[in-house]
Amino acid sequence: MTTVIDKPITTVPTDFTPPVRSVSVRDAVAQSFTMGYRGLLKIRHNPEQLFDVVLQPIIFTLMFTYIFGGAIAGNIHDYLPIIIPGILVQTVIVTSIVTGTQLREDMDKGVFDRFRSLPIARISPLAGALLADVVRYLIATTITFVVGIAMGWRPDPLGVIGATLLVIVCSFAVSWIFALMGTLMKKASAVQGVSMLILFPLTFMSNAFVPPGTMPGWMQAFVKVNPVSHLVTAVRELTSNGHVGVHVLWSVVGAAVIIAIFAPLTVKSYMRNA
Repeated sequence: MTTVIDKPITTVPTDFTPPVRSVSVRDAVAQSFTMGYRGLLKIRHNPEQLFDVVLQPIIFTLMFTYIFGGAIAGNIHDYLPIIIPGILVQTVIVTSIVTGTQLREDMDKGVFDRFRSLPIARISPLAGALLADVVRYLIATTITFVVGIAMGWRPDPLGVIGATLLVIVCSFAVSWIFALMGTLMKKASAVQGVSMLILFPLTFMSNAFVPPGTMPGWMQAFVKVNPVSHLVTAVRELTSNGHVGVHVLWSVVGAAVIIAIFAPLTVKSYMRNA
């Protein structure tokens, strides 16, 4: 005789979703720095990533100073306080393009698919990548200042520290724009190409290299509202006499606004397209 034992069958509702683990702000910050350390390891294993931040400040500073110094300021020494802050801002902001290109490459390799499956803050993989690039900004800033001092420039010591912090903060903010482009575009080469088309007019149509008084009227109007001009002027004031003026305030406010707008957009785009 056979005995049949009926066992209850457990069914899972079709609309069942696993519980979402909330991540505190403290955990999100810690996870972002952990992801930033991952980015530093990538740099250590691929030191050629630093070629641009090492060579570009040297080449651009020497080239612009010796080509335009005599024509614009009359001599090299008087041109250094004008050109060094301009080269610094241009170099570091252009360096932030790498954030978007590397992000696009990691997404193409499927790295961020794994990050999405981990119980971590959504913003931490992106913020970590951007934090790792801060090291690149610091290297480019240091080399630019060293080259300028070696050529005879004598900036205010405290102003140099303030200018370094300001440029790094602003470049970190701008890198969120290129990170968003990295999540939206399909190729890293497209990110780099479009980014250069945006940055070159912003940097050259500013007061970074020449006084705007010789420019056409319509271009002078653009230079006055160009955020790059505000940042360059802020760096010049800080390195000249340590003065913290309205241009420093505008630069900090602009950086905060950029982060507030583009960080959420980048995270949303990353979660949709990664």
